[in-house]
Amino acid sequence: MMIIEKISSFAGKTFTFWVILFSIIAYMFPANFNWIGGYVVPLLGIVMFGMGLTLSAADFKEVFRRPKDVAIGVVCHYIIMPGLAFLLAWGLDLPPEVAVGVILVGCCPSGTASNVMVFLARGDVALAVSIASVSTILAPIVTPLLILLLASKWVDINMWSLLVSILQVVIIPLALGFLIKKFFGRQAEASVKVLPLVSTVAIVLIVAGVVAGSQAKLATTGPLIFAVVILHNVLGFLLGFFLSRLFGMNLAKQKAVAMEVGMQNSGLGVAIATANFSPLAAVPSAIFSVWHNISGSILAFIFSRLGDKKENISNFTINK
Repeated sequence: MMIIEKISSFAGKTFTFWVILFSIIAYMFPANFNWIGGYVVPLLGIVMFGMGLTLSAADFKEVFRRPKDVAIGVVCHYIIMPGLAFLLAWGLDLPPEVAVGVILVGCCPSGTASNVMVFLARGDVALAVSIASVSTILAPIVTPLLILLLASKWVDINMWSLLVSILQVVIIPLALGFLIKKFFGRQAEASVKVLPLVSTVAIVLIVAGVVAGSQAKLATTGPLIFAVVILHNVLGFLLGFFLSRLFGMNLAKQKAVAMEVGMQNSGLGVAIATANFSPLAAVPSAIFSVWHNISGSILAFIFSRLGDKKENISNFTINK
């Protein structure tokens, strides 16, 4: 068991490397990965089930203790990222499939890795967990409505199909994981130790399947999608940080809101696109899955140094 835990820990820490590596391999040899496309929904369901195993009632205490802060974070998330996605798709006159894909990832709840990034950034982790949890719980209602509102300019939207997709890949697996942890705590706690490995394998397979399925179109639209994804993510971080500052939040809270706004549950975007649209519409979410882990790590490092600097100034003042 110790060996599995070490492998799992290693997989979690090197997640981005494996996603990039298998994305390249899938692009070069798409025929070997095309079969994964039919398993995207159950694979993401496994990831969300694992997330459910880590949830507890304590994660929602901050909602009642600090409702204003949590509300600001959730509202900022569901306004900034969908709004940016629409403006980028419209302003850059993106092809319809790409535009829908960008909007899909923009309308998803907070990413599962954001809480880790907030911890590394020395931010308010309790607030971050609450924002991520609430945005995920609201996703079955908010995400389809936002997609209907923003993406119908490019394609016809089946609201019921979107709702079913989100229930299948988010709410049902999440609820099952939560219930199993509640009633079988000891067994759930043991299984949590291998979750990084399971999640890494599942997400790597999802991204590889998407890349393989859209390899031909990626050759022509890939650079454009990369540029839009990077711009979307970076602007999300910046707006989340400065808007939370306008609301009077302290630095630790600003870090939490910035991460929760800028990092998306891009796996859900992949699943929705695969089930309801086209392989190319899933590409922005797949690229986002890779990029936001890189950018989040960089921002976490910058934020952690920013905190150190502030603390050093404060300590100098006190000592003086």
